[in-house]
Amino acid sequence: MKRKLLGVLLLFGFCAFAQNSVSEKDFKSVEDKVVDWRRHFHENPELSNREFKTAETIAKHLKSLGIKVETGVAKTGVVGLLIGDNPGKVVALRADIDALPVTERNDLPFKSNVKSEFLGVETGVMHACGHDTHIAILMGVAEVLSKNTDKINGTIKFIFQPAEEGPPPGEEGGAALMIKEGVLTKPDVDAIFGLHIDSATPVGQISYKPGGTMAAVERFVVNVKGKQTHGSQPWGGVDPIYIASKIIDGYQSIISRESNLLVEPAVITVGKISAGVRFNIIPESAELIGTVRTLDPDMKELIIRRMTEMTKGIAETYGGSATIEFQNNTAITYNDEDLTAVMLPTLQKVAGKDQVNLVKATTGGEDFSYFQEVVPGVYFFLGGMTPGNTEAFPHHTPDFMIDDSGLLLGVKALTELSIDYLNK
Repeated sequence: MKRKLLGVLLLFGFCAFAQNSVSEKDFKSVEDKVVDWRRHFHENPELSNREFKTAETIAKHLKSLGIKVETGVAKTGVVGLLIGDNPGKVVALRADIDALPVTERNDLPFKSNVKSEFLGVETGVMHACGHDTHIAILMGVAEVLSKNTDKINGTIKFIFQPAEEGPPPGEEGGAALMIKEGVLTKPDVDAIFGLHIDSATPVGQISYKPGGTMAAVERFVVNVKGKQTHGSQPWGGVDPIYIASKIIDGYQSIISRESNLLVEPAVITVGKISAGVRFNIIPESAELIGTVRTLDPDMKELIIRRMTEMTKGIAETYGGSATIEFQNNTAITYNDEDLTAVMLPTLQKVAGKDQVNLVKATTGGEDFSYFQEVVPGVYFFLGGMTPGNTEAFPHHTPDFMIDDSGLLLGVKALTELSIDYLNK
């Protein structure tokens, strides 16, 4: 009986949704603008907590639409509030706005040539994860919805979030700081939706997963202490670089020999090693920086405990010492099962039922997860690969590329999700 009732509710909801859809003309009116915005942001990327010009552009656009705007949220975030013609609940839509310390490697006419400094190292800056598309899509959604307030039973909050990739060391930022500063209150948000472009999924497709869909992420820093000596006489000191290599090797055994990967996948990656100043000097210390990705709380506890034990034990075995510190970057991105089921017909409506795919969880992480810890949310993936391509460059790489023809579907999806949720 319960299953039949849910089916009736979903069918009724789908019919109601269809009656409140935005016209294709309204969507088409913003398509070229969305592409132009995306290319502007791509050519002018800014690092986490430094998205000053990006925020100015966003705020100017929202104000031009008559949307109430708040700036400086979580340092550089922008929040817009659009009140519909009829009373109702509050739904939030989120786009992340920061870029990465990656030097772009392609011949796009809007290629980024921006240079900056990250952790003391000169680097290029690139939207190598598609946040430029997220900004442009949500700006397009804001414009479409501002022309259709008669279809909105409630309020829509537009959240343009800085520092999704993580704030610089020693700073707060991202979704956690936005929540701390009250972004989900005044008025209180009832549900939140977000999307992520995917370079490996063809344009026109949407992917989703109820429940845990992206991993919890921990950043870790290991400091290894040895004893400095001449490179020709390693026996005269303790080599922290050698110890660091053994620690890295040990970490991988936690994944390959101690973690039950039949439960969920897990990953330990060391992404940065710093040690020494000269080829013939064994230095006094070394530093490792990396990330742990988990989708199961018990596995997370095991992995962090074993990493802590190994760090100390391996260093002492080779005559040195070492410490490890963890910093939580994201929780598990968890799509509320009931909300996902209710909103699935909307995604199928805008993309076509055969273009909406149920997928497995990914070990990528998203601080959208912090919003979902407070209110029910749905986070889905939008195809950004040119149809027919056989190779897609991964996110966070110099060759990362997105096909702009997939952006309008993102505008349609977030727009219709908002209207259908408020009118259901």
